[in-house]
Amino acid sequence: MKHHKLMGALAFSGVLALALGGCAANTGDNGDGNTPVETKASDYNPQDRDALQVGGEARFPINEIPEQLNAFNGDASADTARVAAWYTPQIMLQEADGTPYKNDAYLDDWKIDTVDGNTQITFTFTKEAHWNDGTDMDWTAIDATWKANNGTNELFNPNATDGYKAIVSVEQGDTPKTAIVKFDGEFAWPEMPFLTGIIHPALADPTTFNEAMIDNPHPEWGAGPYMIDEFDANSDYISFVPNTEWWGNEPLLEKVSFQGMDAAASINAFKADEIDMVGVNTKDRLSQVKDMKDITIYRATQTASTLIQVDSTKPQFEDVKVREAFFKAINIDQQKQVAWNGLDYEEAPAGSLTLFPFQPGYVNALDEAGWEFNPDESKSLLDEAGWVEGEDGIREKDGEKLSVVYPVWSDDATAQAIAKSLQAQMKDVGIDLQVDIRPSTDFSNDYNTMNWDVSSLRFTSSDPFGAAWFCQLYCMDMGLNLSGVQTPEMDQRIHDEVESLPTADEQTAAAMKLEAEIFKDWGLIPLYNGPSISAVKTGLANLTPEPYVGLDGFGVQPVENVGWEK
Repeated sequence: MKHHKLMGALAFSGVLALALGGCAANTGDNGDGNTPVETKASDYNPQDRDALQVGGEARFPINEIPEQLNAFNGDASADTARVAAWYTPQIMLQEADGTPYKNDAYLDDWKIDTVDGNTQITFTFTKEAHWNDGTDMDWTAIDATWKANNGTNELFNPNATDGYKAIVSVEQGDTPKTAIVKFDGEFAWPEMPFLTGIIHPALADPTTFNEAMIDNPHPEWGAGPYMIDEFDANSDYISFVPNTEWWGNEPLLEKVSFQGMDAAASINAFKADEIDMVGVNTKDRLSQVKDMKDITIYRATQTASTLIQVDSTKPQFEDVKVREAFFKAINIDQQKQVAWNGLDYEEAPAGSLTLFPFQPGYVNALDEAGWEFNPDESKSLLDEAGWVEGEDGIREKDGEKLSVVYPVWSDDATAQAIAKSLQAQMKDVGIDLQVDIRPSTDFSNDYNTMNWDVSSLRFTSSDPFGAAWFCQLYCMDMGLNLSGVQTPEMDQRIHDEVESLPTADEQTAAAMKLEAEIFKDWGLIPLYNGPSISAVKTGLANLTPEPYVGLDGFGVQPVENVGWEK
C-alpha cells in the first residue's frame, strides 16, 4: 500500500488495519491487568556485535509479501519497506529518536552546507560500495532516486515527492563517487532526503520503476549484507542469506526469513516454534504466550497512528455532511477500550497524523477541527443530507440504503471486536456498516484498488520530521491518503503556507494549523497511536532494524547487527 512516511520516499506507511502486529518493548511483564506496565519509548534489546554469536536463523511473520516490491513506488507498503531493508542499501541510519547518521559501509562522507544561500548535501560513496550486479554505487544512484521521486515526470508513480521536489540539481563531484545535491534556497529539513535509501540506476526508467518489481524483487538491483535466497510470491515467502558481494561488517545471521500470515496463524506459528517473534498487541494474544518459556515481552511506544477514512468518491460519502456525520458517530474512547483491553496502556489523545503527542509542536488538530463524539449531531447532519430513517432503523435516500463496506484484513478476535464496536456505533445513527473479514494478504491490492468504502489502517512514521511529509499525507495523487477529499487548491495552500516557510519550526506550526482545516473536509481522522508489544524468543537482539516497525522508535539499524546473544 502506500505510506506516510511510508515507503521509500515513504514517509508514512500504511500498515494493516487496526492495532495488530508490530513490535514492542522489553519489560518482562506480560500485561495481565494486575500491575501497571511500563511502555518505553523504545525497547529492542540493543546489543554490541561482540555480545552476539555468528550464525543462527531469525524467522519473522509479516502481513504479506506485497506485489509491489519497489519500496519507492506509490503502490508499495510498509511491508515492502520492511523486506527491502534486508537487501537494498541502508545508506543512512537513525538513532531511536530519529537522529540520522551515515552508514560507514556505504558512505565516506555525508555533509550538509549552505552555499550561496542554498542548502547543499554532499554524498561520497566508499570505494567498495557497489550493487549486486556489479554496477558501481555512485552519484548516478542519487540522481536516479531524485528524478524518480521529484514529481516532474508524471510517468513515475512515487510514494512521495516531499524533499525531492525541493532539489534543483544532482551533479557529479570531483569523482563519480561523489554526488552534490543542491536545493532551491535553504531547505528546512536537510536531514530528510535519502533517509529511506536509494534506487539502482536501472529503475530510472518510469516503466521499470512502476512495473519491473511487481512480484519480482530483482536481487541484482540490491546491495548490502544479505541477498535473497528464496522468493515465492504465491506463498508469501522470502528469505535472505549472507551476500557474497558484501564488503562491510559480517552479517551475524546465516538466514533470515519472512512468511506472510494472518493473525491467528502467526500466534500459532510462534507457539509451535516456527517463527521467533510475533505481535501480541491484544489481551487474547498476550494470554496465549504468557506461560511460554524462553521468551521475552517487549513494549514500546509505536510511532504510528491508527486512523479511519472514508472514500468520498463513493455515492454514500459524496456529501460532506454524511462524512461529518459518520466521523462524529465514532466513539474513539470505546474503540481504544476494545483495542487495549487488558494491556494496561493509556496515552494522550491522538489528534494529528503529522505529529505524535510526545513531540514538540504537537497540536490536537482534530479538536481544533471541531470533532467530538456526538451521535445526536450525526443524526441531524444525516437528516439535513436527506437520509431518512427506515423501518429497520437504517437510513434511506432515493430508494438506496445508507450501507457501506468496511473490510477487516485480519482474523484476529480483537480486530473483529473493534469492527463490531464501530458497526454498533454506526447503527445507532442509521448507517449500515457491513464488516467484511478478509485475509491480510489481500490488503495491498484491496487498498490500492479502492475495494472498500471505509477503511481503518495504520500510518507508520519513518522519522520525527512530521511536517516535512505533510504533502504526502494531504496532497492529491500521493496514494497514501485515499479519502479523495484532496483538491488542487489545498495542494497550493500546502506549498504556500507550509512548504515555502524557511524553518522546520515554522513549517510545523503552519502544518498543525492547516491540518485542522483539512480534517474539516471529513475524509479521515486519527483514532489512536497505541503500543507496540511483541513476544520474542529470548536472546534475539537489535530487533526491528527496518523502518516502519516500531520496537526501536524511529530507529533504523544495520540489518547485519541483528543476531542471537552468545
